Amino acid sequence: MVVTVLGSYYTYSLLKAIYIISKLAPVRFNRQRREVAYMVKRGDTPRIVPWEDVIACVSTSTTITEYGTQNSFALKIGLHAGLEDRLLWLQVPSPTLESAVSEWEAIRVYMEEGPTALPVPFMAGMPEEGTVAYFHACRRNYRERHSYIRYVCGFLLIQFCSGWTLPNHIAEWVERLPRTGFPKAVREWSKPLPPEQWAKPSAELLEESKVVRRSFRKGVDLFQYFKERRTEPPR
Repeated sequence: MVVTVLGSYYTYSLLKAIYIISKLAPVRFNRQRREVAYMVKRGDTPRIVPWEDVIACVSTSTTITEYGTQNSFALKIGLHAGLEDRLLWLQVPSPTLESAVSEWEAIRVYMEEGPTALPVPFMAGMPEEGTVAYFHACRRNYRERHSYIRYVCGFLLIQFCSGWTLPNHIAEWVERLPRTGFPKAVREWSKPLPPEQWAKPSAELLEESKVVRRSFRKGVDLFQYFKERRTEPPR
């Protein structure tokens, strides 16, 4: 019975993951051209928008139940979808507001300052979460920190009933599945450019960046800065 339930669950999860991956709109950020390429769906004509026209915001929602409330957050990236002034919204779920803002900040820093400006990952050198190597790293860590009886009952038994490393193998296989690819035109667009041909940020962006950095030096964080900007009278 347990094997049947687990098999049905993993089959459903696998098929769902394959379906989602096949439908995901691929997005590519090109910091040398300061542009973003994307496709709405498989087979669609790729669209390229200026980096400085990309819109970023964080959506929040609150779920109320008989047990309390639960907040959820998501980074939303808006890309112009044609001449009709429509937007394609990409959504990245996040556990907290700060995490959602950090997701965007990582993209922004990469585009504005390059990959060397990104912070070193907090758990650098650790296996990627969800992989078989990560599973065994967690298993060894649990064994080192607990008694043998607790290790058997609190880890081995639970993980055995959950499929042991089968979910990790499925996750690794799904990760290797081919995504919706870009056509040749976008692959050509993605090729490196000589430094002298790199696009430059606009004067407005440079000025805004100076103002933000001055605010940071005064001890104002990003949330306070934009809160103050919203209360300023229009110029």
